[in-house]
Amino acid sequence: MEKIWLRSYPQDVPEFINVDEFQSLGQLFEQSCAQYRERVAYINMGVGITYGELDRLSRDFAAYLQGALKLPQGARVALMMPNLLQYPVCMFGALRAGYVVVNCNPLYTHRELEHQLKDAGAEAIVIVENFAQTLQQAMPQLPQLKHVVVTSLGDMLGLAKGTVVNFVVRNVKKMVPAWSLPGHEKFKAAMARGKGVALRPVHIGHDDIAYLQYTGGTTGVAKGAMLLHRNIIANLQQAHAWIEPFLHKDQQLIITALPLYHIFSLTANCLTFLKIGATNVLITNPRDIPGFVKELGQYKFTVITGVNTLFNALLNNPDFAKVDFSALRAALGGGMAVQKAVAQKWKQVTGKPLIEAYGLTETSPAATINPLDLPEFNGAIGLPISSTEIAIRDDQGNDLSIGQAGEICIRGPQVMKGYWQRPEETQMVFYGDGFLRTGDVGVMDEKGFVRIVDRKKDMILVSGFNVYPNEVEAVVAMHPAVVEVAAVGVPDERSGEAVKVFVVVKDKSVTKEAIIAHCKENLTGYKVPHLVEFRDELPKTNVGKILRRALKEAA
Repeated sequence: MEKIWLRSYPQDVPEFINVDEFQSLGQLFEQSCAQYRERVAYINMGVGITYGELDRLSRDFAAYLQGALKLPQGARVALMMPNLLQYPVCMFGALRAGYVVVNCNPLYTHRELEHQLKDAGAEAIVIVENFAQTLQQAMPQLPQLKHVVVTSLGDMLGLAKGTVVNFVVRNVKKMVPAWSLPGHEKFKAAMARGKGVALRPVHIGHDDIAYLQYTGGTTGVAKGAMLLHRNIIANLQQAHAWIEPFLHKDQQLIITALPLYHIFSLTANCLTFLKIGATNVLITNPRDIPGFVKELGQYKFTVITGVNTLFNALLNNPDFAKVDFSALRAALGGGMAVQKAVAQKWKQVTGKPLIEAYGLTETSPAATINPLDLPEFNGAIGLPISSTEIAIRDDQGNDLSIGQAGEICIRGPQVMKGYWQRPEETQMVFYGDGFLRTGDVGVMDEKGFVRIVDRKKDMILVSGFNVYPNEVEAVVAMHPAVVEVAAVGVPDERSGEAVKVFVVVKDKSVTKEAIIAHCKENLTGYKVPHLVEFRDELPKTNVGKILRRALKEAA
């Protein structure tokens, strides 16, 4: 394979990265903490912790898991919280103690949470009290989940501020539904128990699993991508190699609005910039755009990442243009397609280009990134990054020529080991030569830039999050009045795509509102259909399979 993309590489970006520089994420973490001990690592709601403090706090949590809970090495530890200081403390603590982190979306319904925790075999979870009721509903089906740690939004904001935040959240905004989890432990108590316990050294290598990162895949059944320490180390090295030539040598300050439980934010923000001792500003509620913009005004940030819908929302806030962008070095968009109009407006307001990247949960996630010195938006998802090969293949697995549309296939050290306890599905997505089948259709031009043509899968992309029709259809079909259902994605200005369902019912009195209300009880908000259309019958193939494509075209 001729790597034609190398001719388009920015100056000083290497063809290969050295994945052997670190043997584990714990080693990388401890080295950075020692090197940048006095620097601020994370800021949340105006409160910061240094690398030295993060080292100590994560050590205490690691010792709690090891010594107090006596979890065996390799046990799965679930984290269910928005962007809070507790997240890096718990995540790095679990990793350096030899455990596997299972990231959970705080907006999951109890059905979704139950499936993920059961599938992962999670033995412990740290959860914010705002979502404890969801866990309470799932607990009867989770006998393996022996340890529950509950934290509050203000637990790491100091006594005065933390008390105020918790009071407002609980009593003024009423954001904490009543819950009961017998035998749970409070976060502060858990940290205190770990403080006096010795942390036992463990051997963690490249082939140990660091994360079970859940994704839907073609079947719509959420499954865990096994991301090894080698995969994540490779991807943060790749991302660092790509962006380092464009960053000044002074300390970087990164705005982290995307949730850290999402693979894009986890690797790009939390881990890549750990290596160079950067400061991450954690935005707990990026949906509050006025509040978000106000917080942006407090910092001279150098890097911001997000999805197209987030950038668009910021640009539509009248105060955003007043923010100081003088220190901005890079704005990176991923998770969903960056729209040309948004990219053009972003450059007009900030003076910096909005750079598009592409990846998958299965690739840790980055696979292609546009050069950061790109003068104008080019509509491409970028060039294959260091140590990465991209092949465009037909349905028989044959490589296609430049400019021909086919399935984008990826090979590199960042590609997952496979799906947790699903060898058949793992085999389905890999070719024998190690290339991962993405299910996305694209083309590569003569300079090596890749462009997305269409998605081979029926996946719907809502604000950067994958929505799988099978799951939506299964939930809608649970309604007693529904006979048949099909779900498709339709264009939406706000979220890129929205979910629309076509429904055949036996009770004509059932309303669209009733279908949507039923979905809200069983699906995370972004998966809930925005549109419902009733039909007498759905188009089918001669073997009875519903033709989603025909419905999508009609929509």
